Amino acid sequence: MNRFITLSVFILVLSFSAVAQNKILVFQTDFGLKDGAVSAMKGVAMGVSSDLKIFDLTHEIPAYNIWEASYRLMQTAFYYPKGTVFVSVVDPGVGSSRKSVVLKTLNGDLFVSPDNGTLTLISEKLGIDSIREIDETKNRLPGSEASYTFHGRDVYAYTGARLAAGELRFSDVGPLLPSKVVSIEYQKPTLENETIKGNIPILDIQYGNIWTNIDAAIFKQLNLKYGEVLSVEIFHSGKSVYKGNMPYVTTFSAVKNGAPLCYLNSLLNISFALNEASFAEINHVASGPEWSVVISKAVKK
Repeated sequence: MNRFITLSVFILVLSFSAVAQNKILVFQTDFGLKDGAVSAMKGVAMGVSSDLKIFDLTHEIPAYNIWEASYRLMQTAFYYPKGTVFVSVVDPGVGSSRKSVVLKTLNGDLFVSPDNGTLTLISEKLGIDSIREIDETKNRLPGSEASYTFHGRDVYAYTGARLAAGELRFSDVGPLLPSKVVSIEYQKPTLENETIKGNIPILDIQYGNIWTNIDAAIFKQLNLKYGEVLSVEIFHSGKSVYKGNMPYVTTFSAVKNGAPLCYLNSLLNISFALNEASFAEINHVASGPEWSVVISKAVKK
């Protein structure tokens, strides 16, 4: 009998640990903060549990920019404790046939989002454990059934809060889906014949610096030393919009004001800048899946 009781308690503990997250809930949207939309989402979450620790990733994703939403999740989620629940609402297809899902990563994080490309980069970075479609007949804010245009409040915030608070099991979110998300195509880093191709996923917005997805490990294969010159060509939808040379340096002050430079950014990815000026503005460069870059050692004259 004692063994049976002990086994039952052990099973209950395992079941509870499978439900419990770390009570951290992180919101991302393209809503901005000019109205009460974000506050309403937080109100829903606090109505689920006042013990939740709620944080903002950003609410300044450009309107409808699914790609940037994907990047910001990838940029940020790694630094939160394992078991965090993220709610991302950049949803130009709200009310359409696009699926509302919860993605569970290999480290136990949960991402509540429309499956519209938002999960492209985080699924690559943290890996997919499993994906469930949100059953909106069960998992939505009570009394919101007649609302079709604010799933961020009625479905995502409510479901995310219940998951973070441990009131909803991942297995009860809804039906299991194939472990594959809707993905946005982009240029992944490749090295061939001492030339690296990559993508410009985002800008360092405040300063106009150009961030690429070319990491230090692949860049190292060019065997470029600090101070040596790099040849850079930037393309938009296959059309060249910038071509020039710049030194590979550790700090912006290594070159004169207004001069171009190549450096490793805070994510240890190759980036380009003008010292105390906006590379993006001056050279008419933006970011997204349609922006690509080709780099190589500059040919010595």
